[in-house]
Amino acid sequence: MANVITGQNVNMASTLVTGGAGFIGSNFVLGWLAADCGALVNLDKLTYAGNPANLASVQNIHRYTFAHGDICDSTLVAKLFRKHRPRAVVHFAAESHVDRSILGPEEFLKTNVDGTFTLLQAARSYHDSLAGEERERFRFLHVSTDEVYGTLSPADPAFHEETPYAPNSPYAASKAASDHLVRAWIHTYGLPAIVTNCSNNYGPYQFPEKLIPLMIANALQGKALPVYGDGMQVRDWLYVGDHTSALRTVLERGRIGETYNIGGGNQRSNLEVVTMVCELLDELVPKSTFRPHLQLVKYVTDRPGHDRRYAIDARKLEGELGWRPKESFETGLRKTVEWYLENAAWVENVTSGAYQQWIEQNYSTRERGDATTIEARRKADAGRGTR
Repeated sequence: MANVITGQNVNMASTLVTGGAGFIGSNFVLGWLAADCGALVNLDKLTYAGNPANLASVQNIHRYTFAHGDICDSTLVAKLFRKHRPRAVVHFAAESHVDRSILGPEEFLKTNVDGTFTLLQAARSYHDSLAGEERERFRFLHVSTDEVYGTLSPADPAFHEETPYAPNSPYAASKAASDHLVRAWIHTYGLPAIVTNCSNNYGPYQFPEKLIPLMIANALQGKALPVYGDGMQVRDWLYVGDHTSALRTVLERGRIGETYNIGGGNQRSNLEVVTMVCELLDELVPKSTFRPHLQLVKYVTDRPGHDRRYAIDARKLEGELGWRPKESFETGLRKTVEWYLENAAWVENVTSGAYQQWIEQNYSTRERGDATTIEARRKADAGRGTR
């Protein structure tokens, strides 16, 4: 498909978003336009995880422009800077699934490292061409992940902005490399950039290869709910709406050259998350023939290098900029499950034949784990203090 740019030119400062048709990116775009934050240009390659249907409600808004293309395409990126003269860049575009990075790391290096480099070079050249107020207000916001910090033991303090990088997967390594590139462009070239590192996101429009939407989709069809290893891997869960509000706050008031960690303050084990999803489905779909949905859980061989625990210390963001998450994990998860139940057509549309083939490749060859019961694992979970 050739590069296509749709939308109307408007005489107002734009914000250039990369990867705005993906999960977090589309939620950011929708929130940005709903809050009337100004014009927005969305550059997205539309890979399997980039879905234009996410943005169907805004495609005819005059403040929104869509550009189909790759962040590695330096000619296209430079053209967008020249045409739209953005006041800011919000960089989401990335390959982001750990399992996919294990099976095919090359694409992660290309998009996450080479693509970020291309974007930084274009932003640097553009920033150098600016003067006065335009130059002063320009910002480059690089959206990254807590996985760059590695893994934590149960007693370790949460990741903070000074935690040394220790990535353990090809995905995490590629994102760590992109973070370092941004830092170098700040200090070497004076690019006015800010980095954010977030914890595990969940919410509407998340592609159903990730834990929560995968469990919802499988449970509704009576399929196995694959849980890696013992299911005790702990993550700090962040509702996507809270994340995007934090990004708007950082873009507006964050200090150039700084890193801000964004977390939901909701540490849960994978097994606990799956259990809560099943209980919500039991409640919200009382006529399901697969109730109780927890019986569908199947333990599968853990993935290589699976980090044991992530946790985010977001006190810097809260203290400096006054941001706090609005959703608890209970309220956010309920909203998420309800959204997927109300948007079954969206799920059916994105779970294409290619996606089904990948699911088969990733999970079918994993042997069943040990025979420890679900209840015993839940008790062990509670005993390890993961709530």
